[in-house]
Amino acid sequence: MKKIGVLTDSSCDLTLETLKENNIEMLPIRIIYKEREFLDKITITSEEMYESLSTEIPTTSLPDLKTTDKILDKFIDEGYTDLIIVCVSNKLSGTLNSIRLIAEEKSGINFHFLDTKTLGYPQGAIVLEVAKLVKQGKTAEEIVQAFESIRNRTHGFITFNTLEYLKRGGRIGKISGTIGEILHIKPIVSSDDDGELYTYTKTRGRKKAISKMKNILFEYLEKSKCRVWVLSGAADEEAKEFFENVKGHENIIDISLEQIGAAMGIHTGPGALGLCILEENV
Repeated sequence: MKKIGVLTDSSCDLTLETLKENNIEMLPIRIIYKEREFLDKITITSEEMYESLSTEIPTTSLPDLKTTDKILDKFIDEGYTDLIIVCVSNKLSGTLNSIRLIAEEKSGINFHFLDTKTLGYPQGAIVLEVAKLVKQGKTAEEIVQAFESIRNRTHGFITFNTLEYLKRGGRIGKISGTIGEILHIKPIVSSDDDGELYTYTKTRGRKKAISKMKNILFEYLEKSKCRVWVLSGAADEEAKEFFENVKGHENIIDISLEQIGAAMGIHTGPGALGLCILEENV
């Protein structure tokens, strides 16, 4: 009998509780300061990371190779026949490739590598859908076949107070050269079909950016029923207000307010407001 596991990395921004409830194993991204190294979600929280930004901006790095090796061995030792690995965009991180290199040395299990071509909670939403299919008893092949549809129905948008943190982290992608840090221009950023970040639209001022985010959500809700996550990166009051303003829409199947994790927050900076939308499969 087939036994299927699901592995992701902490870029997915799912809470430890959500990961546990859905039987998803997580590899923590490393968060590196000058004097110390932390593991995202394990030894540092997003709140602790945001508090530290005024004194030092850390960097991020791939999951520890030894930890990755141990987790893959754990799946093998526990009798899993298949492991579905669902990770942050390969264009934005080398995480998926690093896992693949270690997996090449393993035997006794079938590995399935899936590139979400996104990051943050949109990655998390995709991972949750994969885990749901596992719970439903789908085969690994059926899940891999369904993956493109899941990815195409998942959308992420985020606006920032500043692009400074994206620039520092090297995740500026196609945004580079398209945004002037002038006149309070606020971009709304998404990821494209190749997994690169790009400027979805620009607005002048924070209020207009948030209003545009709301309009983007309503455009999807006009087409189909959706699951929605409102995301806060040290922007809790604005995120709560956004949540309250949209939660009553009749085409929202489920909605929750979530935190942007430490590893992602390093690149978004404080004041980030995000939106994840999953269109129902009709």
